[in-house]
Order: sequence, then C-alpha cells, then structure tokens
Amino acid sequence: MRGVYGLSVKRFGMAVALFAAGNAFAQESGTAPVAVTSPFVNSYAPATGDLPLAIGLGEVKLAAQLTPDGAEIGRGLVWRVFRPQPGPDGTLPLVAQAQGGTNVFQLEPGSYLVHASFGRAGATKRITVGSDAKKENIVLDAGGLKLNAVLAGGARIKPALLKFNVFEAKADAKGQGALIALDVGPNTVVRLNSGNYQIVSYYGGVNAVTRSDIKVEAGKLVEATIEHHAAELTIKLVREAGGEAMADTSWSIVSDSGDPVREVVGAYASMVLAEGEYTIIAKNRDKLYQRDFKVESGKSQEVEVLASEAAADHADEAD
Repeated sequence: MRGVYGLSVKRFGMAVALFAAGNAFAQESGTAPVAVTSPFVNSYAPATGDLPLAIGLGEVKLAAQLTPDGAEIGRGLVWRVFRPQPGPDGTLPLVAQAQGGTNVFQLEPGSYLVHASFGRAGATKRITVGSDAKKENIVLDAGGLKLNAVLAGGARIKPALLKFNVFEAKADAKGQGALIALDVGPNTVVRLNSGNYQIVSYYGGVNAVTRSDIKVEAGKLVEATIEHHAAELTIKLVREAGGEAMADTSWSIVSDSGDPVREVVGAYASMVLAEGEYTIIAKNRDKLYQRDFKVESGKSQEVEVLASEAAADHADEAD
C-alpha cells in the first residue's frame, strides 16, 4: 500500500473498539456529519427523537452485526424505518427511528425499508411485518479504520498538526472519489463499510500531503500509519546572524519550480513544508530580501534571512 509506513489488522476486540468510538459518528472527527449517497437517507445525523416509534399491530426486533457470524452491536446504531413507496415530495416517508443497539418496533403490517447506520457504515434491508412478532438481522459488512502518521524513519509527529480525509477509492468523472470523512484526527476509529478507500493525510496546513490506498475488511480494525517526508521550520528576518526577528515582515515561500507555496505576515513564519528546495522572499519596509534553502525530512530548523544590502540588491535584480 503506497504511502503506508505501518499497517496492522486486528479481529479480536473489534466490536469493543468500535463501540468506544462513540454513539454519534460525528464524535469520530469532531466535525459536522458528512452527507452520504443513500437513495433515501440524506445524512448520517443521529436521530433527533422527535418522531416516536410507530404503534401498530406487528412487533419486529431489529439487530445489526458487523459480519454474518458476529455479535450483535450493542450501541452506536441509528435505525430508520421507511415506507418503500415515495411520498408526494418524491422521498420515502420516515415511519420510525431510534438509536442504540437492538431495538423493538411496533409497526402496521406491511413492507418497509430499514436502514441501520453505524458511524459511516450503513446497510439497508427490506422487511415484511405481519401480526406475529419476528426478528430481523442486518449485516453491515463493516469494519474500522484507525489512522496515524510519522516522519520518514518513524519519528513522531505532533497530533495537533495531523488530520486525515477519507475518500471512496472509486473515482468520479473529476478523478476523485466521494468524500466519506473529513478532518479525522489521529488515533480516531472511523467505522466504515468494507472496501477500498483513499486516505489523504495532511501534516501542517501547507504542502505536506500524502495519499495512501487502504482496504477495510468486515469485522476487523485496520490500524494504518502513514509516512510523511517533511519538516517543521521557523523563519525570521534578522540584521545579523542570531539577531532578533524584525517585525512587520511579509513572507513568501516559493518552490524550486517557481510556484507560490505560502504567504504569511509577522516577525516569525512557522510552518511545515514537504522536503525539497525553496526560496524565501521577505519584504520589510519596501525592501525585498531572499534566501534559498532546503527542507530535509524530519529535520526541524530555524532559518534566518539576513536583511543585508547584498540580499536586498539580489532580490531587486530577481524582480
């Protein structure tokens, strides 16, 4: 798997890890729910509780499992029961909803579509309710994904500087798969349907980005560690080596190919950059100063740009 430094797949304790991720899937990343492409469920938002369970003649107990032979999921599920025929507005009428684990519904005899969501994982099943009590099981065919990242060689990265986006591996017309989870933090369990996914890992907020392809298996927790080739650095404009940083400085970072990478204003410019060669351009009091430098993976550094006449003249000539 490209871009992956370490990978482990665990079967035992999978359900415990997934339950511990929280009842509402938004807790997995600390962000708002992401829309999904179900024909009748337009989001994975937790049930609000505004609609009571429908009261009727038939009793049906609904249970969900990660795999056909797995244990019933005890919490973290969101259940929605729909009528199979669209209403006047073209959507399927929601009959009942609940959250938790196994739930019992009282429904009028007839046919229904039941959707069970568990984090970003979900499955739908058509059921028929009669006058006699019955039980229906839904197999989610789902697993979990736990992400982290390190620098080349295994050096740790500050968790606050990491975030991950999860996409479907199948690309659309624009060459990008559908977004499944946004801004997921490190060591967070994301519950997903089994299948292939593309992970985009961000170290800092500039250009240290790594893409990896990972497969999620039903009933298993995949722990993936992604490798970055980048470093943290702090830049300052000084009148002499080791001097104080000059205030009111505007910074531009340019790649070796001439593409702008980052612009910031302040006495210090702190950022994470992918390894490579760059040019720093500092503007202070209408004068430009520049310096070429190289970023090596894992080597944090403080870069000084000298506010010398030679540097200023060199910058002016470059313009």
